[in-house]
Amino acid sequence: MAIHNKSHHNHALMSINKMRKDNTLKHKTSVDFISPSKVMLCLNIMDCCEFLKTLPDESIQLICIDPPYNLELAGWDIYNNYIEWASKWLDEAYRVLSKNGSMVIFGGIQFRDVKSGDLIDIIHHVRHNTKFKLINTIIWRYKNGMSAHRYFANRHEEVIWLTKSNDYYFDLDSVREPYSEKDLEAALKDKRLNPENTIKGKNPTNVWEINRLNGNSKERVGHPTQKPVEIIDRFVKALSYPGSVVLDFLQGAERLDVYVLQRDGIV
Repeated sequence: MAIHNKSHHNHALMSINKMRKDNTLKHKTSVDFISPSKVMLCLNIMDCCEFLKTLPDESIQLICIDPPYNLELAGWDIYNNYIEWASKWLDEAYRVLSKNGSMVIFGGIQFRDVKSGDLIDIIHHVRHNTKFKLINTIIWRYKNGMSAHRYFANRHEEVIWLTKSNDYYFDLDSVREPYSEKDLEAALKDKRLNPENTIKGKNPTNVWEINRLNGNSKERVGHPTQKPVEIIDRFVKALSYPGSVVLDFLQGAERLDVYVLQRDGIV
């Protein structure tokens, strides 16, 4: 049975196409901003939960954190009840996040006993005890890593992307990956794809192949679970805009708070 395609009679679609042609199309979550002339960086060393209480409501555009994994690697990585502790900063994070803001949490799945706590526990708590929305789980895949003898050696970590509402800010164009010349030629022939967006590059998907930092990397600062700047850079570009506030309240341990007042690249 043939079904007549009436999409060309869709008035909403016709309006969008006209705005696109006139270069007046703006997504409902688009933000007008002025690029700052400089980046302001503020460091505070104090308890993260106490620090969050000092921030105004809806004042942060992006929260990007790599919390302790409770693997007892050091004093800052030991919690008798991980989720009880995490719930405190999750509640405060929701309060300070802007209406179109995002929160990114690095982690893993390594539950061993009731006190451990991992991303699954965090997701469960978020779903049942907060109003956060889970938009994506990003898989950070790397080829280099530690060997293992009692389990399959890890070659990826998980990252969850949470938002406060469905009208979250997301700038895909800033993080598109360029096509090879051959792939671009093929993609432009695909009638399902918008040629304008195709030329800009492809969606990097939710699997990011970025190697871990080697021991002799110039980025190394001595932290055992340090993340490459390339990963942070992608989140900052996609989920915040120049002039907005980016916050990391778990920078290396539970007592180091870092937030960027004006986002204009990576500091």
